[in-house]
Amino acid sequence: MTTGPATTGPATTTAAPATTAEPVPVRRWITARVRILLWLLLVTAVAFAAVAMTTRSILLRDVDNRVSRLLAQETGEFANFETRGKDPETGRPFTDPERLLEVFLERQYADPDEELIGLIGRPDQGPAQRTQPREIDVPRPLHDDREARRRIFDSPDSTGTLHRASGEIRWAKVAVARPGGEPEAAFVVAFHPGREQARANEVFRILLAISGVALVMTTGIGWVVAGRILKPVRLVRTAAAQLTEQDLTRRIPVHGRDDVAALAETFNAMLDRLERAFAAQREFVDDAGHELRTPITIVRGHLELMGDDPAEREETIRLVTDELDRMSRIVEDLLLLAKAERPDFVTPEPVQLGELTADVFVKARTLGERRWELAEVADGEVRLDPQRITQAMVQLAQNAVQHTAPGQSVRIGSRLDGSRIELYVADSGPGVQPQDAELIFERFRRGTARRGARGSGAGLGLSIVRAIAEGHRGQVELRDTEGGGATFVLVLEEERA
Repeated sequence: MTTGPATTGPATTTAAPATTAEPVPVRRWITARVRILLWLLLVTAVAFAAVAMTTRSILLRDVDNRVSRLLAQETGEFANFETRGKDPETGRPFTDPERLLEVFLERQYADPDEELIGLIGRPDQGPAQRTQPREIDVPRPLHDDREARRRIFDSPDSTGTLHRASGEIRWAKVAVARPGGEPEAAFVVAFHPGREQARANEVFRILLAISGVALVMTTGIGWVVAGRILKPVRLVRTAAAQLTEQDLTRRIPVHGRDDVAALAETFNAMLDRLERAFAAQREFVDDAGHELRTPITIVRGHLELMGDDPAEREETIRLVTDELDRMSRIVEDLLLLAKAERPDFVTPEPVQLGELTADVFVKARTLGERRWELAEVADGEVRLDPQRITQAMVQLAQNAVQHTAPGQSVRIGSRLDGSRIELYVADSGPGVQPQDAELIFERFRRGTARRGARGSGAGLGLSIVRAIAEGHRGQVELRDTEGGGATFVLVLEEERA
């Protein structure tokens, strides 16, 4: 808070507390292209890592299986030799464990990373050893590690794994003991799996390196592909940013038939609806301003010129009231046309077409002294909005009254023509000029040649009829009447109840 400078006078000035403007939040967002690429890289990296780790696990399991088979094979061969072998010097079975081990080891040739050792138990020095003549290239072999030999010799198990600082050893042994006081002995097979495990780890590292290169390539390819796929989306965003109320003509080019192309088509359709809505809004404002300007001018002019004469005042009030009533009707009609753009403009419900036609005929007879005829009545139940259809038919009947003389015929009827519903009003008036056939359905247009002189409307009646027909997914048609006149037909798509 800040305060003003202190004063010495009796008046005290208090400074208003300073307002601190709230910081405008900065929206941080990641584009869809980057998000797609990140998810793609995450899934690909997990897949590559899973493949590499699975491959390493399979290779290490194969190493374990091969070592287990090798240990079992060597110990089995020694057990068989112990049972059936004979000393080559005497030709008799072995009685000395040390001689047994010596002869067996002389006849063996170890595989790489494998040691074949014979251990002789000596209470004072620990187990002495006899080994095969081949040397192996491993860190600190077993025959040089006295402590490791003692642990294997003293172990009650026949197989096991020995973990040393210099590396792991997988071993298996066959105990040799003879009755009669011979020294205890054991045949030991030791395998150093470090080299095999290193090969598996090397394959794992190679797979990781290949996966890294593949990820880099996936990044480049994914960036390009995501950009091509999302290009219509960027065009949608650009088009939306450039749209204004004055320019709704921009559209997005559509290529292909995928989901993104469908999005572009949907966006273009939305722009079409917006353009029509804004055009209707501008037309509504222009029409309202144009049509209401005349009665307002008339009302103002009569009020300004109104004098003190009672008869003149009464006539002025009558004219002003008539213009105000006409303005009210124009506003109501314009509001009705504005509502025609809403989806709930019509509310269809099951209706008996014959009863609806009869009700319209009864209401239309009160509009004027004409020769009213109920020409034909369709029988069947359909779905439509009875109030809107009645409004449209009464408007057509009113239009027929305005353009016919007393005593002339006006026919009302309905019929089912295949899958279409037709409701019509036919008069015997002067008809409609060909050049006015489409013009009369526009707002505030009465045609270049009026059919009669009695009409005093604003030219919105037939526009309302067309809006009601289109609300029922139909149309209004103008047809010639036999013998002269005009026939207006509401053509609706049949929707059986």
